[in-house]
Amino acid sequence: MFDNLNGSGLDRRGFLRGSAMFATAIGVAVLPAFAQEPQQKPEPEKKKEEPKDPFADGDKKDDKKLVDAEGREYRVCPQCAYNMYKQGRMWVCENCGYSYVE
Repeated sequence: MFDNLNGSGLDRRGFLRGSAMFATAIGVAVLPAFAQEPQQKPEPEKKKEEPKDPFADGDKKDDKKLVDAEGREYRVCPQCAYNMYKQGRMWVCENCGYSYVE
């Protein structure tokens, strides 16, 4: 069965050369389909909002102070979202102990 293949000039090197040419032809045919992407209009740049610092002491006239049932001012802990109470100059979380100086 393979005897007549040797006579037709199809050896290993010829087969690999033909396979390479076939793969190149397929690649060249498929390449233009991927290269032509529809052009999109550039979107206007969105203003990047910088995250607000929860501990900033800026002018906050509209900022309402949080008061618990006992009448003490508290803040929400950024670590565990529990209540933080002021002790001297420090705010200390009642739950996890997170603290910072005001």
